[in-house]
Amino acid sequence: MARVAILGATGAVGRTMLQVLAERDLPIDELVLLASERSAGTEVPFRGETLTVRAVSGEAFDDVDVAIFSAGATRSREWAPIAIERGAVVVDNSSAFRMQDDVPLVVADVNPQAIAGHRGLIANPNCSTMQLMPVVLPVRDAAGLERLTVATYQAVSGTGQAAIDALLEESREALAGDPDPAPRQYPKPIAFDVLPVAGSFSGDEGYTDEELKLVNESRKILDLPGLRVSATCTRVPVVNGHAEAVWIETAEPLSPEAFRALLEAEPGVTVIDDPARMAYPTARRASGREGVLVGRIRRDLGVPNGLACWVVADNLRKGAASNAVDIAAILLAG
Repeated sequence: MARVAILGATGAVGRTMLQVLAERDLPIDELVLLASERSAGTEVPFRGETLTVRAVSGEAFDDVDVAIFSAGATRSREWAPIAIERGAVVVDNSSAFRMQDDVPLVVADVNPQAIAGHRGLIANPNCSTMQLMPVVLPVRDAAGLERLTVATYQAVSGTGQAAIDALLEESREALAGDPDPAPRQYPKPIAFDVLPVAGSFSGDEGYTDEELKLVNESRKILDLPGLRVSATCTRVPVVNGHAEAVWIETAEPLSPEAFRALLEAEPGVTVIDDPARMAYPTARRASGREGVLVGRIRRDLGVPNGLACWVVADNLRKGAASNAVDIAAILLAG
């Protein structure tokens, strides 16, 4: 039996991690819940018990086998070295360490072999990258990848509970007759609108950090450093569930029928694709579910070896919590 800690246990992803852990049969002897001083003392139900959240400290990581972090990059940089020094293996959900050469960036159902090279720290990719990888991995193996083009439609839960509250409050104001409700979370109101920006602008080329994460993390996970990736990330007035419009250019021809067959054989991927019956994935359908949903599978008319599809997943579960728990399970299994 093992001792597992969660740092950031009271946040949206942390609470989803608790739900996933409650559903899985991991050999956990003790679960230690950690958060800031402000959240210390919060009581959280887990497997019929009530656990009390503790303030994070160095001593809290003593005798911890696996520590799952979901408290932001600043806290990860502060506490991960301390947890590792005290003997824990850290599975970090922030962007702090993802692109370090000596830190494995792992999607558990795509490149679990990378875990073996860890030095006490394993990184979880960004949620948008996470749901894309199980879709493009079998294409890489079957026909080679030349280019990925992705447009994301990201739910507000990716920003946290405050963004969910903001969407609901702005929506109530708009429905009550206010044509321009005050923005509460983003630079502009999110209610009944689409913002052509997710994340923060980075550098001088007009891309956001969310877009650059998708570019760089995809290359690292797929072990294709020269892969051409183009991304536009947007924020939509959806509570939970990220969607992506994806265009794939392959090195060798691959028909839509062959692509569909690859996806149907991929663990964790569910194909919902019947245009005649209006069957396709939506954020509402993905929310609360494990895995990745794929539909609108078709040929890309713009390039000779092109495919297009629509990819949806619960960004809190598949995009963060479930993958971290899956990595923890692999570590605990030895």
